[in-house]
Amino acid sequence: MSAPLRWTIIDRYLFRQLLLAFAACVIVLVLVSMGGLVADLLGKIARGKLPATLLISQLGLRALDFLPLLLPLSLFLAVLLTYGRMYRDSEMAVLASAGLDIRRLTRPLFWLSLAVAIVVGGTSLWLSPIALRTSQLMIDSANKSLLAAGLEPGRFVDLPGRAGVLYISQMDDNGRYFRQLFVQNERKGRVDVITAEAGELFQESQGDERYLRLKDGFRVEGERGSDAFRMMRFALNDIRLPDVEPSNVGREEQLLSSLDLLREDQPVERAELHWRLATPLATLILALLALPLSHSPPRSARYGRVMLALVAYIVYLNLLALGRIFLASGQIPIWFGLWWVHLPVVVLACWLLWRDARSVRKRSGA
Repeated sequence: MSAPLRWTIIDRYLFRQLLLAFAACVIVLVLVSMGGLVADLLGKIARGKLPATLLISQLGLRALDFLPLLLPLSLFLAVLLTYGRMYRDSEMAVLASAGLDIRRLTRPLFWLSLAVAIVVGGTSLWLSPIALRTSQLMIDSANKSLLAAGLEPGRFVDLPGRAGVLYISQMDDNGRYFRQLFVQNERKGRVDVITAEAGELFQESQGDERYLRLKDGFRVEGERGSDAFRMMRFALNDIRLPDVEPSNVGREEQLLSSLDLLREDQPVERAELHWRLATPLATLILALLALPLSHSPPRSARYGRVMLALVAYIVYLNLLALGRIFLASGQIPIWFGLWWVHLPVVVLACWLLWRDARSVRKRSGA
């Protein structure tokens, strides 16, 4: 019973080649997809809408939300590149002459696909909602605390989103109340200097605007290079900070756990649950579809069928997204789910495999 489960040298070779190609595809796709996210986060930091201290954490948390889409594509490309190279280099022909057909060479692919599907399922059903909720909580906390916004006591800090500096001598542990503040701001040639003995950070009732409420201080303003400066003393003075970054990092149903989605009976929540279940299934289906698509004649172009396979992946993914929209809007019944997208792809992959196997048997018989 244990002999059939023993891995041969060919199995280990195939698994190593698949794993290397899969790791390379994951690295490339993550770097490409993260480029747009980094640019978006840096733009928000430059405008003062997001604290710079949250850049790395937000990048990592948002990356978890992309993995259920990137990992299936990485596995799909890895299978295409690995088996396609073996076909072009006539390695598959040599193995077939030794009695090892394509069905005998799929065991490493099966185990790798199963492992990736488990990771995708765990990320989609569990990690991704937790990451989105954590990202939302961190942004909400940053909007309510000067510490999270990068304003440390005893340091001159650039004002977020504008030309100027801010200094705070003391601050409480929550980062809300402070003492001995100095603010220097410059706009269109006018200089504005404010000092205060104490103050606090607060938000209006709707939570859309943040203010520094200053108590018992002075304000000096005027044009640079001119002697016409005006000084005022105040008991209370509110300074508006840049608008907060909206904490809705995803749709409301994306923040719910899978168990909460399972308890809901509304189309929107059920559509989200079907989408989360679709990603691990799509991982296995794409690996199955990549096998026949990787078949190529010897000495053919290196990326001959990759473009065709990418078109198939894009069509498949868009149909899944379209199916989720149909489910959420109630245009198709919930029990129908996304199986109407999965089944045709499975049938197509099985037909392509059967056609390739039949053509091999005909050549062998000839």
